[in-house]
Amino acid sequence: MFNIQSISLRKELVIAFLVMLGLATAAPLIGNQYLTGSLVNAVLFISAVILGWKNAVAIGLISSSIALATGLLPIVMAPMVPFIIAGNALLVVSFHALRSKGFWLGAGVAAFLKFAFLWATFNLVLNLFIEQNVADKIAGMMGLTQLFTALMGAVIAYGALRLGKKI
Repeated sequence: MFNIQSISLRKELVIAFLVMLGLATAAPLIGNQYLTGSLVNAVLFISAVILGWKNAVAIGLISSSIALATGLLPIVMAPMVPFIIAGNALLVVSFHALRSKGFWLGAGVAAFLKFAFLWATFNLVLNLFIEQNVADKIAGMMGLTQLFTALMGAVIAYGALRLGKKI
C-alpha cells in the first residue's frame, strides 16, 4: 500500500527543490552581483529551512556548476567555483546548526563564516595560482560584497519564510 499523504508530501518537496534550484541557477542572468548574490543566498537559507540542509547544499552545488558550465557565470570566476560551492555549503551547514538558537544568530554567523572563508581562500590560495589581472577582477567579488549579499539573502529569506509561515 502507498501512503497518499507521503507521496503528496514528496511531490511537494521535489517541486520546491526544483523551484529553488531554478532560482539559484537563473540568478546570474540578473547580471548585478549584489542582486544575484542576495537571491542565491536567500534561496540557500530558504532551502535549508524548507528542504533541509542536505538538499540546500545540493542546490548550491548544482546551481553553481550549471551556471559555470552554461556560461552564466563570467569565465573569470571559474577558478573560484569550487570555493564558492564550499562557501555555500558552509553557509547552509552553519545556519542549520545554529538556527535553533535563533534565525538571526544562525544567519549572521553563517554569513560571516561564508565571507571569511571566501576572503581567506581567495587571498591565501588563489593569488598563488592565478594571474594578477584575473585575481584583481575577482578580488572585489570575494570581499565584503560576500558578507553584504549573504546578509541581504538572510533578510529576503526571513521575509519570504515569514510570509509563507515557515518560521
